[in-house]
Parts: sequence; structure tokens; C-alpha cells
Amino acid sequence: RSSWLLLAPLLTPPVPVVTAPPCSLCPEGAHRFQWIRNLVPEFGISSSHVKVLSSPAEFYELLKVQIKAAKQRVVMASLYLGTGLLEQELVYCLEETLEKSLQAKGSPDLRVSILLDYTRGSRGRKNSRTMLIPLLQRFPEQVRVSLFHTPNLRGLLRLLIPERFNETIGLQHIKVYLFDDNVILSGANLSDLYFTNRQDRYVLLRDSPEIADFFTELVDAIGDVSLQLQQDDTVQMMEGMVHPYQGDKVAYCEIANRRVMEVINSARTRQELLHAKTFHSSQPGSSLLSQQGSQAAGSLKPEPDTWIYPLIQMKPFGIQIDEMVTETLLTEAERDARIYLTTGYFNLTQAYMDLILGTRAEYRILLASPEVNGFFGAKGVAGAIPAAYVYIAHQFYSEVCYLQQQERVQLQEYSRAGWTFHAKGLWLYLAGSDLPCLTLIGSPNFGYRSVHRDLEAQVAIVTENKALQQQLHQEQEQLYLCSGVVSTSTFEQPNRYVKLWVKLVTPLIKNFF
Repeated sequence: RSSWLLLAPLLTPPVPVVTAPPCSLCPEGAHRFQWIRNLVPEFGISSSHVKVLSSPAEFYELLKVQIKAAKQRVVMASLYLGTGLLEQELVYCLEETLEKSLQAKGSPDLRVSILLDYTRGSRGRKNSRTMLIPLLQRFPEQVRVSLFHTPNLRGLLRLLIPERFNETIGLQHIKVYLFDDNVILSGANLSDLYFTNRQDRYVLLRDSPEIADFFTELVDAIGDVSLQLQQDDTVQMMEGMVHPYQGDKVAYCEIANRRVMEVINSARTRQELLHAKTFHSSQPGSSLLSQQGSQAAGSLKPEPDTWIYPLIQMKPFGIQIDEMVTETLLTEAERDARIYLTTGYFNLTQAYMDLILGTRAEYRILLASPEVNGFFGAKGVAGAIPAAYVYIAHQFYSEVCYLQQQERVQLQEYSRAGWTFHAKGLWLYLAGSDLPCLTLIGSPNFGYRSVHRDLEAQVAIVTENKALQQQLHQEQEQLYLCSGVVSTSTFEQPNRYVKLWVKLVTPLIKNFF
């Protein structure tokens, strides 16, 4: 049964229809996930270029080191930039690097592009915007700050909804941090908690120019349909661009779809041509002369043993690639395969829940205990959000028990004193294997928001290299070590008590968090 055929009913017009067989350009058996490249570009790299990070402190230090070493570009996409001392230090690092670039001979080469969410980045008097304005004022030719505003927050709704809750309508949720040709993919935002005691996931792809180019172009595309921060803290759209909440919504979404799909399709075409060229030049029948020519051109790279697939989800713009790939992975997971799936906010879509409960693989699902939920202890209505997640988890667990699937589908709760939990993604272990061959890492939480409301991006990393598989396995083990298995008694504990009003309200609002 072909994985590619399973995707056919899910395809929407923006996604290119590919008629070639899934593995037409590759040697048979290179890896079983090549069907993904029918939707997105495939980047083959050496596993030696991939490093899995494990702690917030390591992530923060790497950000600073990479900013200081950047010569050509710094591109950072995040939900927001915090306003504390650690975040200020990042801004100082950017300023220092830009200053160095300015003082170099000739015109400065370094360009800094920052993409944040408008609503979250504008909250409060001191906010992401006020943190970045000094850079715009000092380096107007080198710095760009784009603030994405969802087209779904408009009109009367925009006027009436309180500042603290306007982000429930939709966000720029992508987290990617790149410096020249080095790319960090993560679920972590640029805020002090994510640099100290909020556990997330992080992977560094070193010396990967094609991947860095792709994410630079993606951030540029979203930036082009976003509000541009000005030196006086006002915002304006680029000339000729439809406004996200004052202009025509359909026209805006069509333009955004076109810009993003251009990035995906052009990168996909480039990579296919590169792949075909490499494959044909490595065939036994290819001439010695052409092989020598390619060597002289400096293309003697290690054979790729790892493949990176960027998965984009932007339902407001009609782009559902991440959803398609995730659903197909869950559908196709074989009996005795194991999937470790983690999310800081356990609120799976109905489609994902149905696939988990109705397919054959074993699942170990890691979620946040109430105490490590990011909303724990919050004031007002937000303080009830951890209880809502407990209620959602209890309902899912009850369904697992009703179907007598407790052995195959296990829930585990992450708990760690003084920490919060924000890790998301999955690791796939094929039947009979002790190591994962695939991981998903990035911004999506597998919930309704990630699928329907927000702009999301993650990568599928597929590897045949045992050392990298071991790194991914250790990352998974380290996270799951801080967890306990959920059972019926878990929900009988006093701290799992859910008030009646929360139970009544949760089904009505679960699509907003």
C-alpha cells in the first residue's frame, strides 16, 4: 500500500500534484519516507551536521554564539521577544554584530530579519517592539522587523476582544533561528523562561546552506504579508500589499498562499534537479570525465545519510502540508512500531485522536502535569486552563480504557519541580528497532490551534545514521525520564479535581487553546 496514495483525497489545489512515482529518482530502499518529497523539498545532508540540544541554557548560549559569529544573515522567527535581562543581552549581541558589520570595509553585508506575532509582540507598554526599535533606529538599512497579524482578527471582534485574549484567534507561531548557514529548529520562544527552566526541544543543522535559504525565503514571504515595524513604533504594510485586517480577507489570504507556496515549490524544484543531477552522475554508466568535472567543481560532499523535510501548516492561507504528513505517518505506522508523541498542551485534533485509537502502532504520549503547565498559577480565567487540559486528558484516557487499548496507548505526565514543559514533536521507532529513524521537531502542538488557526512549521528529520539515531533516542529518553504513567488513580488525586464550570466550558473553548 503506497503512502503517497493515502494523500490523494487530502490534497488541496495549492499543493502540487506529482505524477512521477514516489521513488523515481532514488535508489530503491534509501528510506521509506521518500513520499514526503512529493509535497515539500527534500534536503539530503550528512548526519555529522546535526546536533540535538537538551537544555534551555544550552539553547540560549548557542543563540548568543551564533549571533556574534554571523557575517551575512540573522533570521529569527518567534511568537515574541521577551523584555527581561536575558532577552536584552540577545539584543546587545545583535547590536554588537551589526556594529562590527558597519565598521567593516565597504558596504555592510549583514542583514537581520525578525518575524514576530503582532498581538503577542505588542502586549503591554514594554514589549517586543520597544525592545527592537533601537536596532531599527541605529541600523535602518540592515534590520527588518515584521509583525504578522492574523486576517481572522478584524472588525468588531478586534475592537471588543481584550488584549490578553486576542491571540486566541490566530498567531505567528513558527520558531526558527538561523545564522548564515546554521539553522536552529525549536518550539522555544525568545523569552527568559525558555532560556532557563522551560523545557523544550532544539536541533542545530550546521553548514546547511540550502535549508538556511529555504527558511530565509519562508520568513521573508511571511514578512512580506506582515506589518512592518517603523522607527517611531508605528506599523505599516509594504507598498501595494493588502492589509491583513483592514483589506479584503480573501484577497489577502490568496496573496499569502501564493507567496508561501512559491517558496515551497521553487525549493522543491531546485532540490529535485540537484537530486537528479547527483543521482545520474553517481550511476555506473556515467562518464569518468563528468565525475571528474563535478569533483573539480567542489561537489565532493559526504553521501547524505539524513534527510530534512520542512512541513508547513497555515490553514488560514489554505496550506495543510504538516497536517497531511502527520496524518499519513500515524496511518502508516505498522504493528509493533512505536511512536513517542509529546506536547506541552494536550488537545489533539479529532483526526489525530481517531488515528491513534484506530491504528496498530504503540503510542507513548507525553503531556504536562498541571504543575508544569505554562498557565499554572495564572490569574483570572487563564488560571483554569491547566484544569481544562486535565479534563481533556481524562476524556481521552477514558476512551482508551473503553476501547481496552491501555497496553498499546499509554499517557505519561511530565513533572519536574521548578520547571514548566513546552516540548512537542514525535519520534518514530520502526518495528524491531531500538532507535528512532524519524523525528518531527518544530512549533506545532498537534492541537486544533496548530492545525486550524496559527502559522506553524516543523521539520521531519529522517536518518539512517546510528549515531544520530542514538542522539534522538537519548533526547526522547531524557524527557520521558521525568514522567510517570497515567492511570485511573491519577485523575482521583486532589490536584486533578476539575470544577463543574470548567467541564461545561471546555468543549466550547477547546478550539482556542
